Amino acid sequence: MSAPPRVLTVAGSDSGGGAGVQADLKTMLALGVHGMSVITAVTAQNSLGVQGAWELPVEAVRAQYRSVVDDIGVQAVKTGMLASAELVETVAELISGTDAPAVVDPVGVSKHGDALLAASALDSVRTRLLPAATVATPNLDEVAQLTGVRVESEEHMRRAAAAVLAYGPRWVVIKGGHLSGEAVDLLTDGSEEHWLRAPRHDNRHTHGTGCTLASAIASHLAKGRSVPEAVMAAKEYVTGAIAAGFALGGGIGPVDHGWALGGRGQAEAG
Repeated sequence: MSAPPRVLTVAGSDSGGGAGVQADLKTMLALGVHGMSVITAVTAQNSLGVQGAWELPVEAVRAQYRSVVDDIGVQAVKTGMLASAELVETVAELISGTDAPAVVDPVGVSKHGDALLAASALDSVRTRLLPAATVATPNLDEVAQLTGVRVESEEHMRRAAAAVLAYGPRWVVIKGGHLSGEAVDLLTDGSEEHWLRAPRHDNRHTHGTGCTLASAIASHLAKGRSVPEAVMAAKEYVTGAIAAGFALGGGIGPVDHGWALGGRGQAEAG
């Protein structure tokens, strides 16, 4: 049998399994692609927050990447937590030299507000990582962190998109999940615009949403879909995952990456 499309995540490990590399690989499996990973950092993390984080040496990150890409090959790459300026610059160089679309999730803070990117690395994200991105997927906090633009309504989202696009990604998804009302995202390349709307589900268990969306976009790009098609399909997948999110531990539980497969629901029914 021929191998499915291959997608590589370059991100941190979430020991609680809701975000990071663990969320990425679950998403890829659910969407029918072969997920592979480059671990950039290890976190001690649960439903209550991040208790510790340790970044890997640049040589370890580079070796993992070359090992996978040079032998197995990739149809898309997704980046998440990169922790330091040195890692950001290394990963930017690696994805720039890889002939595959790159989805950059410019992770700055965790769902609980824990910093996952050194302040000193922000300039490297702006000048090195974003220019290498096919699609960048910042949330509103990350937009403010990177550009200084604060989005408080839908009307501000165009200005935020223009500010991110100025750094060089081909497309940007401004994720409006932190606004009130409908869950609305703006996808644009500066000329073409797509407003993606979904009902807001009354569910606080949303850990891993950003990782999941970026991985779903990368998975659909690996299957040969256009950027608008990939983002729309990813939005549909993550909306279902949020609706099915479940309690875990004493804090914020994860989205359900397997919601479309019916596995958990069927197991409970059985």
